Amino acid sequence: MKRVVRNLGFWILVAMVAGIVVGIAMGERTSLFAPLGTLFIQLIKMLVVPLVAVSIISGAATLGNSRSAGKIGIISIGYILLTTVISIVIAIVAGLIFQPGAGLSVESVGLINAAASTTQTGGSTPGFWETIIGMIPANPIQAFAEGNILQIIVFGLFLGFGIAAIEKTKRDKVISGLNYILEALIWCIGKVMLVAPIGVFGLMADATGTFGFDILLKVANLLWVDILAVLVMWIAVYPATVALFSRVGVGEFMRTMLRPQIIAFSTASSMATLPVTMDACDKMKISKQTSGFVVPLGATINMTGNAIYYTLVAIFFAQFYGIELSMAQYVAITITASLGSIGQAGVPGPTLMVVAVLVSAGIPIEGLPLLYALDRIFDMIRTALNITGDAACAAVTDRFAGDDEKSC
Repeated sequence: MKRVVRNLGFWILVAMVAGIVVGIAMGERTSLFAPLGTLFIQLIKMLVVPLVAVSIISGAATLGNSRSAGKIGIISIGYILLTTVISIVIAIVAGLIFQPGAGLSVESVGLINAAASTTQTGGSTPGFWETIIGMIPANPIQAFAEGNILQIIVFGLFLGFGIAAIEKTKRDKVISGLNYILEALIWCIGKVMLVAPIGVFGLMADATGTFGFDILLKVANLLWVDILAVLVMWIAVYPATVALFSRVGVGEFMRTMLRPQIIAFSTASSMATLPVTMDACDKMKISKQTSGFVVPLGATINMTGNAIYYTLVAIFFAQFYGIELSMAQYVAITITASLGSIGQAGVPGPTLMVVAVLVSAGIPIEGLPLLYALDRIFDMIRTALNITGDAACAAVTDRFAGDDEKSC
């Protein structure tokens, strides 16, 4: 019982439930609690950019001098792309079988007035070369100032491999300094997480009070199908890859990942969970060199939960409007959901990339306001899956490409 009381994940769950109860009881007056959630998220965002930058630079510098560096990059990115496509296929199958958007009408969910105020937030989907070029920062300082995580990662990789190329005595000093900074940043995030229950309470109370509990039930069909697709990845695909392609036992993986999953679910932030996920990898005896490179990378581009959500939303509204999707539209959804999930930042908030997915398949976006009320719940679910994929990727990569030397 003492261990339960001292467990941060337990208090986060308590705060989440309390926030929902208070939100239902107080209604829109719960907006007074919103600053608590905003303050918590701001504290996380304050540390995210330096944490990711230092982790990537340190990891690339450490790995760049080893023969496994190329392998780690190829295997981890290949794993991410493969599991992203698998997650989209699972979402398409689930959407076609269970028909979450069938049988609903525009009038029944009150979208007529909402449609009038809806604006097109993204009319065109970036192409392949636009996406690639957009990953390279013309000005790294600007990328840091704007918090463009993908550009920061690209710059961090280049700088890290550059550090790896310098003389060994100089390189070791730089890497040691980076690791000291990383330890300090992880300490800072650990202290921020102590106030996580307060922040989670504020976020949940404000969301429930603002939108009301009744409207949360209106997209229940989409929610349970999303949960089902996530569970297939969560308890079948990822454990299978860990069992077949890593040194970590499935039981150990599932037990060790429970705490990061609870924190990811409650905070809806892969970045906030980053130090906890890295700590879980350490407990599973995954090389720190591998986890320090793969987990921050995965927290930015490994978003299978987002890919499932984007795909199901497209299918949901296609069924809602009675649109028969063609094979070309399914291909467009798959490509756009893949690119959109890879480019999605690992911080909580309503995702607008779903607009690009809908537009790419020619599906009206007028119904999107219906989903905003439940976006927080969808966000928590997909984030828990995302960080599970990060750890699974690190476990698989460590077996095939990690150095034999394990850090304690």
